[in-house]
Amino acid sequence: MEFLRIFPPLLVGATILLVQTQPAKAISSAEVAQIAQSITVKLENPDSRERGSGIIIKQDGDTYYVLTAFHVVRKPGKYTLLAPDAREYQINYQTVKKGADVDLAILQFTSSNTYKIAKIGNSDKSTLGSISYVAGFPLPTAAFPVSALRFLEGKITANASRPLDDGYTIVYSNHTLGGMSGGPVFNEQGEVIAVHGRAETVSDQDKENPKPVSTGNNLGIPINTFLRLAMVDVGVTSPAPVIAVAPKADDFYLQANDKYEKGNYQEAIENYTKAIEIDPQYTNAYNNRGIAYGNLGNYQQAISDYARAIALNPQDPDAYYNRGNAYDDLGEYQKAISDYDRAITLNPQDLEAYNNRGIAYRKLGDYQKAISDYNRAIALNPRSPNPYYNRGIAYTNVGEYQKAISDYDLAIALNPKSSNAYYNRGIAYGNLGEYQKAISDYDRAIALNPKSSNTYDNRGSAYGNLGEYQKALADFNQAIALNPKSANAYYNRGLVYRKLGNYQKAIADFTEAAKLYQEQGKTTDYQDALRSIRELQ
Repeated sequence: MEFLRIFPPLLVGATILLVQTQPAKAISSAEVAQIAQSITVKLENPDSRERGSGIIIKQDGDTYYVLTAFHVVRKPGKYTLLAPDAREYQINYQTVKKGADVDLAILQFTSSNTYKIAKIGNSDKSTLGSISYVAGFPLPTAAFPVSALRFLEGKITANASRPLDDGYTIVYSNHTLGGMSGGPVFNEQGEVIAVHGRAETVSDQDKENPKPVSTGNNLGIPINTFLRLAMVDVGVTSPAPVIAVAPKADDFYLQANDKYEKGNYQEAIENYTKAIEIDPQYTNAYNNRGIAYGNLGNYQQAISDYARAIALNPQDPDAYYNRGNAYDDLGEYQKAISDYDRAITLNPQDLEAYNNRGIAYRKLGDYQKAISDYNRAIALNPRSPNPYYNRGIAYTNVGEYQKAISDYDLAIALNPKSSNAYYNRGIAYGNLGEYQKAISDYDRAIALNPKSSNTYDNRGSAYGNLGEYQKALADFNQAIALNPKSANAYYNRGLVYRKLGNYQKAIADFTEAAKLYQEQGKTTDYQDALRSIRELQ
């Protein structure tokens, strides 16, 4: 007996990006990177697994002072410091000093070796659109098992006068990662202007219709805040604080980003709107307000905001990319492809644009173009799991199940916690008749995401194909409990009841499935359910 009504593979979309501008650089990024390598340290507590980065800020004889984010060293313990020359030092936790009401800390290490000291900039002069660089040591991952110094370029997107909790006021678009907290934020002169503290957040990639969102709202504490606290004398006079008579556009933008990160999208929209009222040319605010509208399902308003951002900066690839995502959400795939085309023309290295254009081609049934785009994305970054994952879906669509399985294998190796990858590989195994392997993958998917009705339904289908009808019934029951509108689960359970000779229950399930299919506009499935009812009457 075949249970064909399994739910389809799940797509992984790409990241929403903040708008960026391109001012001139004072020194080259390579020169700033050399500075970053010479003053950035890695901090680690092996017992508590606390990890982060820090900045060599002062030398006094053999004593060096390191500035970091307090949350990196908040748990007392035995911390080690990896210096720029790869030498390791033990930190006396008694030297850790927290800044008053801010997420900053000073600590010390002792060495007879000579290390460079950070040059301090004036964070008050870091304005919207100016170049920013962030350095730090990301946490090891399956894709990057070694924690090596990462140096990332971006733009300042706000420098507010009114801080959030813990002293955060500077916002920048650098795509930072966990473990980089406490690292330096540089201006284009190679001066430290902030301490990085909060990385962008990415939405759950394992939802049934995942569209991961990379907000780009990375936050730092201005170096001037550190100077004004006088946590340690670094020989630099603190600039006089700027007294704001009224809130700036940056202040509302910062508050909007904070609301967005907390999932308060409507409040974020209100604050972005206030920023735009003060500065109608605030391209970033239009772009981010569009992202917030998209999270509320208001895609037309999102498209309107992206159009405003494009009008203000027609050379910005991210606004086209984001508008492409909104068109995709509306099912306007050709318009989405046109915007992805433009984003790729402006930024040929944008693997996410290739990935998402591939998704749009796949939804149009143009699987070869989809596969071609995923190939380009993989060539740009062979360690990104999403293009392998999505190429696996396209291979499934064209019946190349072994190739699909190979791609899911790679996606899982790069992201072992992706329930969707196990789910989709289970589908491919099922299509090959390897039901035990399919069940094993569905088991893993359920362990990672026990609320997925579709996975229970698909596992029930695999059990049914093996003749394990009681296990199949249990899975269909759970699928219906999680999603009472799952027409497939009712239909498949009806098939099991029919196989067991319980025709009354089979008719009841086929009837419910027919009703749901009709409500969902699935005419062919509706007719199949009616035919199954007639066969038992």
